[in-house]
Amino acid sequence: NPIPPAAARQKGVEALRAGHVGVMLVAGGQGTRLRFDHPKGMFPIGPVSGKSLFQIHCEKVLAASRRYGVRIPLYLMTSPETHDETVAYLAEQQRFGLSAEDLLIFCQGTMPAVDARTGKILLADRHHIALSPDGHGGMLAAFQRSGAMADARRRGIRHLFYFQIDNPLVHVCDPEFLGYHLASGSEFTSQVVRKQQPLEKVGNVVEVDGRLQVIEYSDLPDDVAARRNEDGSLAIWAGSIAVHGMALSFLERMVESAAGLPFHRAMKRVPHLDPQGNRIDPDQPNAIKFERFIFDLMPSAQPAAIVEVDPAEHFAPLKNAPGETHDTPESVKAQMAAEHRQWLRSAGFEAPDNVPVEISPLFALDAEEMASRMLARKPITEPTYFG
Repeated sequence: NPIPPAAARQKGVEALRAGHVGVMLVAGGQGTRLRFDHPKGMFPIGPVSGKSLFQIHCEKVLAASRRYGVRIPLYLMTSPETHDETVAYLAEQQRFGLSAEDLLIFCQGTMPAVDARTGKILLADRHHIALSPDGHGGMLAAFQRSGAMADARRRGIRHLFYFQIDNPLVHVCDPEFLGYHLASGSEFTSQVVRKQQPLEKVGNVVEVDGRLQVIEYSDLPDDVAARRNEDGSLAIWAGSIAVHGMALSFLERMVESAAGLPFHRAMKRVPHLDPQGNRIDPDQPNAIKFERFIFDLMPSAQPAAIVEVDPAEHFAPLKNAPGETHDTPESVKAQMAAEHRQWLRSAGFEAPDNVPVEISPLFALDAEEMASRMLARKPITEPTYFG
């Protein structure tokens, strides 16, 4: 039986003020699908300011630290392809206000790609194996190997708020979500949204033999995804948005367990050398890559839990290039502006739908904080940034 939202929020606030919460940001992705030749976190997404994803997320952590009167550490995982540029960018930007001690950057591991036909390891060139990042589930081993897990334990961190770089609507350190995580005694809690279509590209949270687990959309048969209840609703309805609450003690236990995170196979197009040393750039998937998914920890949690959230307020993934049909810079900016317009309207502003607005996390983290600002409530008639 879930506790009332106000009670959950208070429980989360207490944990934050006690310094028991750290933040884990997974940021190993490149901007390839966005046609952006840099780490995805550097993509400018602020609808008025043009702030990058990195800046928005770092400022949310900094704002939460100030609100709750504690130093909240940000553990940021990169990949080999994004690590050096990410480190240089954040240093150049002075970590967007975070102290060097509170931003710990570490790199995920890699796995070799193998030829799908022969099973042999592919060569990227004459002296190097073709390697690829080991998936967001690589966080667990990298967190431990880098010393970041020990840092969290030393600081007294008991729980991590985990999310991925491409969603600027994440309510970082959301006290209500953390409160439900804590009140349920969960070791692994996931935010989910109610799917509108059977084949949405999100992980599907299901219960099997009394345990929650996630089935990746690519592993779920179409006919199973399409099953409906008597009232017409989807039988498999809970879509994971890759926002999790994790107990540090659980991660410490799982890092010692060989069965904690299995590898998944993915067919990909991998350039390589043929046996004669010729460069091959295939136009079809030719290789198997191996990835771990962090949600595979869920069945091992004692217990696990899910919390349903409103996608309009919590989920705007930046996936595709401008001009495509969904999850584009245009759609994400529109969703960010729409949420901030709602905050402004609840604070007594007139904010027309056709006027872009943006509120810096350092100005207000939520509608309540926006309403508390002592501002003249003038109608907003042009693009406006509150920062």
